[in-house]
Amino acid sequence: MTCPLGSTFFGLTSEYRLSVFNNIHDIVYYGNGGFSWTEVYNMPIWLRKFTFNKIKETLQATAEANQQSTKSSKPKIARPNIKPNYSTKASE
Repeated sequence: MTCPLGSTFFGLTSEYRLSVFNNIHDIVYYGNGGFSWTEVYNMPIWLRKFTFNKIKETLQATAEANQQSTKSSKPKIARPNIKPNYSTKASE
């Protein structure tokens, strides 16, 4: 139940709750099975923020490395060495 005067003293705003739950989801999802939801939820806030930022940095570095490798390695298309003859009988 929301207070008609705005946020109450106790409780979290809906935006902050959404942010916390998104952080928990990302740590559990991108943690590759290293964390359960309950473990992350019960983590101290400073440790949860640290873990989230480390995972975020790692994913960004991986994405940048992937972009660099795709830019530098343009595939060369193998084409047969055929010289087409465009002359037709009508032009002879």
